Amino acid sequence: MTRVYDANGVITPVTVILAEPNAVLQVKTKENDGYEAVQVGVFDQKEHRVTKPLLGHFKKAAVTPKKFIREFIPGKGETAPKVGESVNVTNFKVGQYVDVIGVSKGKGFAGVMKKHNFSGQGAAHGSKTHRRNGAIGERSTPGRIYKNHGMPGHMGDERITVQNLRIIQVRESDNALLVSGAVPGAKGGYVVVRTAIKGQPKPPVVQTVVKAKNPGKAGKK
Repeated sequence: MTRVYDANGVITPVTVILAEPNAVLQVKTKENDGYEAVQVGVFDQKEHRVTKPLLGHFKKAAVTPKKFIREFIPGKGETAPKVGESVNVTNFKVGQYVDVIGVSKGKGFAGVMKKHNFSGQGAAHGSKTHRRNGAIGERSTPGRIYKNHGMPGHMGDERITVQNLRIIQVRESDNALLVSGAVPGAKGGYVVVRTAIKGQPKPPVVQTVVKAKNPGKAGKK
């Protein structure tokens, strides 16, 4: 993360996201694939690191092999790009709200206090379970452990979506997006930036005043 200043000298913490042009690999349609989507790839890699079927897929689209491939469903009224075209940072605007999807940092094995923010148990003399969870109800009733109990285990390394991050700057020359706040994952990780599902400003509602006719008088002559 870093920081940027606006015209009034106000600091905004931002995360710099490298958004190189995304090459369109395939445009899926309901007639051929059963659903509509646009498949894009980004970040070049060597041919010998790609399987032969995937290499043929790239050559069919006339693009170089890519490391990161994802599909997006176009919004209503949007025109899907053609195969071989590229999608770049100019599709985003300053002030727009976006959702950033990534894989969180892995923390390894963790106990319930770190993983689930449990309070723990008694810390006085005589207590032998300081940082453990309490009863989990596995006796004759119900005779099993219910799902979704807070238990020790692997922490992190999960798909995370951070919503409603505002775009502070769009640097076309650097292929970079500066978004407010933090995004999931470690430095150098892959993330997906999409238009925010929530928080977008609603279009203005145009209202007109119309004098309604009296239906009772309309039938009289």
